[in-house]
Amino acid sequence: MSARRKKSDNTPRLLIALLIAGAIAVAYISQGNVRTADTETSTTIERDIDSENKSAKGAIPSFTELEKVKIPADIDNQRLNYRGFTVAFNPIKHQPNYTVWTLEPEKTDGPYTRNDANFRPDENVNGSATLDDYRNSGFDRGHMAPAADMKWSKQAMSDCHLLTNMCPQDNRLNAGAWATVEKNARKWALKHGPLVIIAGPVLTDIMPRTIGPSGIPVPERFFKVILAPRADPPMGIAFIMPNSYVEGGAQATVTSIDEVETITGFDFFSALPDDIETEVEQQNSLRRWNR
Repeated sequence: MSARRKKSDNTPRLLIALLIAGAIAVAYISQGNVRTADTETSTTIERDIDSENKSAKGAIPSFTELEKVKIPADIDNQRLNYRGFTVAFNPIKHQPNYTVWTLEPEKTDGPYTRNDANFRPDENVNGSATLDDYRNSGFDRGHMAPAADMKWSKQAMSDCHLLTNMCPQDNRLNAGAWATVEKNARKWALKHGPLVIIAGPVLTDIMPRTIGPSGIPVPERFFKVILAPRADPPMGIAFIMPNSYVEGGAQATVTSIDEVETITGFDFFSALPDDIETEVEQQNSLRRWNR
């Protein structure tokens, strides 16, 4: 009897303790949900699709990891996170070493246009080009992350017009083969899933031409590398284009990611499993992208 009485006496205390613990847990979860809902930053790389980022050959790293580029230590580089893309900015050359972004199918179109943005220097960094640098230079303010990939967000559209995302580009390239690859990439994102795209000037070249009071070197060539990590199997392709009219159009500039790495000294997609990285970086076929 004494044992039963002792157990019965403790029951209210246990119930009270459980009720208090439950209340604390509910409060904690609610607080956590509020914080999560309120925490939207300018970097929108880590997404729910990362958890589903699989291929027939196994797990593929997150888009955050795939966007990382290894560059030589002696290159001046400042990482700038904008809405929807990241610029690895070279303050000495007054232009990007590269710009990287993930183009998701649902973000290949949207309500915002160039009318929602203005070209302008980036006042938050040293070495940004100015509008005077491009004025009467004979060169376009060439987007690395294109405006048409940022239609989904007014802020992204505005950010991509900062001059830290620009390079001096010949209009015949900017409105020609370069624009063709940009359009194709949006089609490929709809067909093959999210794309990791990296674009920039080939700053390892000798660049005798400059523009503006800042003396911005005019690139002789540009590169673009594209990875479809969720295609089955994953696919890669690259382009190297002269800063001029492109004879033969965009298809004449197709190359491998390996070749771009050799020319630039950059290491792309090192987060991939070695076998997948080796395979996608040696590919150079437009046919498999368009089929």
